[in-house]
Amino acid sequence: MPSVLPPEADRRTPVVVLAGFAGLAAAGMDHAATALCDEPGTVVVHHDLGQLREGIVHRTVRSATYETSDVLELAHGCVSCTLRIDLLPLLRTLAARDSVDRIVLALDPAFEAEAVCHAIEHVVVEGILGRVDGPAGRDVRIEAVLTFLDAGAWLADATGEETLAERGLARADDERTVAQLAVGQVEFADAVMALGPAEPGAEADRGKLAAVLTRLVPDAPVAWVDEPHTITTDRVEALLALVPAHARRGRVFDAHAPLLRGQPPLTSDYGVTLLEFAASRPFHPGRLHEALDVLFDGVVTARGRMWLATQPDEVAWLESAGGGLRVGSAGRWLAAMSEAELAQADPDRRAMAALRWDDQFGDRDISLVILVHDADPTEIREALHWALVEDDELRLVERAPERVAQWEDPFGSWHADPCETTEATNLPIEDVKGPRGEAK
Repeated sequence: MPSVLPPEADRRTPVVVLAGFAGLAAAGMDHAATALCDEPGTVVVHHDLGQLREGIVHRTVRSATYETSDVLELAHGCVSCTLRIDLLPLLRTLAARDSVDRIVLALDPAFEAEAVCHAIEHVVVEGILGRVDGPAGRDVRIEAVLTFLDAGAWLADATGEETLAERGLARADDERTVAQLAVGQVEFADAVMALGPAEPGAEADRGKLAAVLTRLVPDAPVAWVDEPHTITTDRVEALLALVPAHARRGRVFDAHAPLLRGQPPLTSDYGVTLLEFAASRPFHPGRLHEALDVLFDGVVTARGRMWLATQPDEVAWLESAGGGLRVGSAGRWLAAMSEAELAQADPDRRAMAALRWDDQFGDRDISLVILVHDADPTEIREALHWALVEDDELRLVERAPERVAQWEDPFGSWHADPCETTEATNLPIEDVKGPRGEAK
């Protein structure tokens, strides 16, 4: 668990994570890293994963007084190997140096900030001389995650269908989409720097992007920067100073945490709307599979917990970005747990469930949040409502679950949309879960 101590009482070395997609965003990140590098006591770490498929990683460590570059050869040539074998031990080693007051991680686009922060807190680092085995989180804490984006291209990237491999940014077997990376980078940010000049006549485009950011990360301060070369130390530090005390700072929330964090506006602005969908009855899996088409066009992202009639014990987690969508397992409903399992359940989750507990179905329900930028919220709501079980079907759910279990269920195993591009539908959900529990 991350420390609950206020920063001034936490003796661990602070880490600032910089994330940005290729192109203008990456250029902005590089300028910010260089600017922060001039600060006394600051060390900047960057792993270039451009040759990862050949099992080679270029690592640079620099400060105001020195710079070292190393070529690492990794047997398996994967992101997780780079984390486990080099980055995490390096963080613990740097944190032990009296000359290091702050570490800046300038992430390669292949690294996802959420996965890095999760690894810092949970992956045990072994074999460091003079250090007790344990996660890097024993020695470092995430001060802030700062994401850079191309203001002119981000929304198109975040709502498209292109994969990273198709963009030439990943190996052919990397199924992540550009939208998944673009949305995930911003959603996990404590602060955002949007790059690109305000073009004449494009005020509406910038207004729409601002409306999306306000709803996606309502607590994150946003700085608008015309050119990467104008990014200075003072400008970065001023933005980081605006990060509120209650910011997530690297915390990875599970599928049962509140879906709406901060206070995002629930009104429409530039056609951008945050839609909440809640229901106290399950989805019919077949109709839901058809209804999910409404989440592919005009929607930035959707996520939330679902109750499927055919899977009464399992919490289904839905997460979409642009034209891609995943449904996976997020564990069991409290109502389906044994006493021993309940005793291990998160107390906050149990407290929230108690407020809406149903005598028949316990904590089972549906709770989705959908960020719309160019779609009709009413159409989305009607499609999802159509996918719910009808009254006669609900009676079967109550009285004849063995019959309901025989219904055709497209979500019986790991599931991705669009269906025709899925190559691994026979993989068990447990093999592809991300930090929150959802399939990735």
